[in-house]
This record gives sequence, C-alpha cells and structure tokens, in this order.
Amino acid sequence: MPETHRNSAAFAIEIDRLTKNFTRNHRSSLKNTLLGRGNSSKETFIALKEVNLQIPHGQTLAIIGRNGSGKSTLLGLLARVYRPTSGVIKLLNPLGEPAKVAPLLELGAGFHHELTGNENILFYGALLGMKPKETESKRESIIRFAELEDKIDTVLLTWNEGAKLRLGFSIAIHTDPDILLVDEVLAVGDESFQNKCYRRIAELQTEKKTILFVSHDLGVVERVADRVIWLDKGVIHRDGNVESVLKEYRQVSETS
Repeated sequence: MPETHRNSAAFAIEIDRLTKNFTRNHRSSLKNTLLGRGNSSKETFIALKEVNLQIPHGQTLAIIGRNGSGKSTLLGLLARVYRPTSGVIKLLNPLGEPAKVAPLLELGAGFHHELTGNENILFYGALLGMKPKETESKRESIIRFAELEDKIDTVLLTWNEGAKLRLGFSIAIHTDPDILLVDEVLAVGDESFQNKCYRRIAELQTEKKTILFVSHDLGVVERVADRVIWLDKGVIHRDGNVESVLKEYRQVSETS
C-alpha cells in the first residue's frame, strides 16, 4: 500500500519516484502444447516510470494523455487499488493527517445488483469509508441529488446504467473527502444532471478540496482544472497551466 506520513501539510499529494510495472503472461498455442512444444513467457509492462508530483491542498489537477499513457494507473495507485512497484505516495489533509480519499474510478463498481437502491446506499457508502450513522444522515440528500426518488426502493437489476451512475456519483460526493479522484466520470447523466455535477465540483473547489481527474474531454479540462499534467508512456511529458499544456497537446494530436 502507498505510504502515508504526517511530516508535512504543505501538499495534499506528494509522489516520489513512483513506478508501477505489470506482468503479462504469454502462453503457447494449443497446437504447440499438444505437440510438446508448449511453454509460457512473461513480459513486463512499465505503466509508470519514476513519476514525481506535488499537488497543493485545494488544487484541481487534470491528467491527460493517450490511452495506455498511465493515467488510470496513477489514479489506481492513489486510490490504493494497486501497490507501487517502487516509490512513495503521501496523502495528507491540511492538518498533516492521513487524507480521506474518495475514488470515483468506476462508479457503481461496488454495487450489489440484487439489492435495492436504498440498500446500496449503505453498502456502497461503507465501501467508500462512510460510517452507517453518517450514511443514514445523508441518505435523503443522496437520493435527492441523484434524482432517484421514484425507483430508490427497487433492485438495481431493473435500473439503466445512467441511474446507477447518478447514484454512485451522489454517494461518492457525499463522503466529504479531502481528496477526490475521478476517472472519466466527472459528469454523468443528461445535460441538466451534468450541470448539477459541475456545480457540486465547484462547491468542492470552494471548500478547498483537492481534486484529480482523468479526462479525454479537453472542454471539461478547460472548464474545471487549474493545472494539467500530460502523461506519455508512463512519464510526465508536460506539467503546467491549462492553456499552455492543452495548446501543445492539441498541436501534437493534430499532427499525429
């Protein structure tokens, strides 16, 4: 698990020489195996290579890059979905204590589809670190934000994906996190609900919450972020203000 220290409150996130490797197994064809010529081999894929990054409290950082550049891997490491191969991650609140992190990496991934929406609020909220009493106190607010009063007592098996995403987003943003991690799900549902999501994100920014999000939608990056890092083949290619990084990124994308 990433290491968490209390020695500094200057940054919400400090990443030092972070590397993540994945191992791919390659197996021989069935024909070669039956003929006795079968063997297997392993290949190491470097998803991130000695990444260094410091993110102040209250900053909204967008992570951009092509597919396979390491964006989702970075969020997965911060969310403790993966263990680093090497390097150190520090996640701190402004008091220098371990930060409360809300990962929105795959909304609704922790839902139990044979339970009702109401039951899943408690179930998914617990997965995100909410205590039962806290979840109960926020239940009505969660339902209202998700606009699901008409189906909250039905099982999720009968729900469409949009309704599940709205419930997942609503639960996650009610956890009152120090750090919010969002992977391609910053706005879900129709235009009206998306605008509601953006307003809530703006409120979190006003509350000086730290937000990291991955997006291929550069319009969303321009609307929400105040800093951008551009990942390419597991390393930080550019790190800077939104306008300058996106200008170069667009130029490269147009010519490649």
